[in-house]
Amino acid sequence: MTNTWALCALWVGLALAATLLAIWFRISTALSEIVVGTVAQLVIGVFLTRLFGFAQGGLAGNTQWITFLAGTGAIVLTFLAGAELDPVIFKTKWREASVIGLAGFFGPFLGCTAVAHYVLHWAIMPSWLCGVALSTTSVAVVYAVMLELGFNVTEYGKAILAACFINDLGTVIALGLIFSPFTIKTLIFVVVSIVVFVVLPFLTPRFFKKYGGRVSELEAKYLLFFLFAMGGLAVWAGSEAVLPAYMIGMVLAGTVGKDHSLIRRLRTLTFGLLTPKSLFKAVAVYPAVRAYKYDGKAGAYYTLMMSTGLTFGTISALFGLNHQIITQAQYSYIVGAVIASAVIPTMIANSFFLPRHLLPRHQAANKAAKEVMRPVPEEEG
Repeated sequence: MTNTWALCALWVGLALAATLLAIWFRISTALSEIVVGTVAQLVIGVFLTRLFGFAQGGLAGNTQWITFLAGTGAIVLTFLAGAELDPVIFKTKWREASVIGLAGFFGPFLGCTAVAHYVLHWAIMPSWLCGVALSTTSVAVVYAVMLELGFNVTEYGKAILAACFINDLGTVIALGLIFSPFTIKTLIFVVVSIVVFVVLPFLTPRFFKKYGGRVSELEAKYLLFFLFAMGGLAVWAGSEAVLPAYMIGMVLAGTVGKDHSLIRRLRTLTFGLLTPKSLFKAVAVYPAVRAYKYDGKAGAYYTLMMSTGLTFGTISALFGLNHQIITQAQYSYIVGAVIASAVIPTMIANSFFLPRHLLPRHQAANKAAKEVMRPVPEEEG
C-alpha cells in the first residue's frame, strides 16, 4: 500500500507541476500535461523504479488502477466533448464538418499508410494500422483547449469539435472494417447501441426532472453508469470502451449539454483525477477549411487543431499490439508520432495562430463597442 500511495502522490504531483507550468508559460494545460508526463516517464521513471521499488515499467502506468483512471478520463472527456456539440449548429454546419472531417481522416490515413509500406517497408497490415492510428484527431486534447480558451461556447469552436467527430468516426469505421471481424457479439453491440442512443434523449430529461437536483449527485452516477456499461459492452464485443462515449454525449447534447452545473461537476471529476501525420493532415484539411471562408489565423488554427492526435490514435495502436498486428517497436514508433502530433500542432496553434478576435470576450467587447457607436434615432415630433 505504501508504494500505491507514493505512486499516487507522484502522479498528482506531476499533474500539479504541469498545471503550474501551463500558468507560467501561458500554454494549454492539456499540452503541458502531455509533455510533463512523457518526460517523467522517459527520464525519471527508471530512477524512481530502482529507488522506491515501484512496479516494473517506468511510472507504473500498466497497473490496473492507473489503467482504470486513465480509461475513465478518456471516456468522460470524450463524452463531454460530444455533449458540447450544439445540435442546432451541427445541423447547420454538417456539410462543413463532413468535408473537413473526412479530409482530415483520408489525408493521413492514406498518406501514412503509403509511407509505412513503401518508405519504411512495413508489411501491409501494420501499414494499414499505422494509417488508422495516425488519421485521428484528439477529441480530448481539442476539447480541453477549446474549454480553456472559451472557444467551446462559440460557433467557431463547436464547428471544430463537429469536424473532429466526423474525423474520428472515419477512424473508428476503418479500424472496425479492416481489423475487427464481424461476429454475433458485434451485432449485439450495434443493436444495443442503437437502442440506447435512441432511448437516452427521451429517458434522461424525464429521469433528471423527477429524481435530479439532490446532493447525492444522482445525475453524475446515472451518466457514468451508461458510459461504463456501454464501454463494457464494447470491450466484450472486441472494440474499445471509449467508442460509445462520444455518441452518448452527442445524443444528450440537447439536454445534458445545457446543464452547465452538471457539466462542470463532470469536468471537475475528469480533470481533477487525470487527465509525418501533420503534413498529410494539413495538406488535406487546409483547402477544405479555406473553402468554408476560414482565412488567416482562423484557418490555420482550425487546421492545426484538426492535426492533433492522442486518444483514438493510442487506442488503435494498442489494438494492433494486443492483436499482434504490429510489433512492440512499431507500437513505440506509432505512439511516439501520436504524442508528438498532440503536442506540436497545439503549441504552434496557440503560440502563433490563435484567432483572438473569435474568443468570447473579444466578441462581447466588439458587440458592446458597436452598440455604443450606434447613432441614437431622433425623436419624432
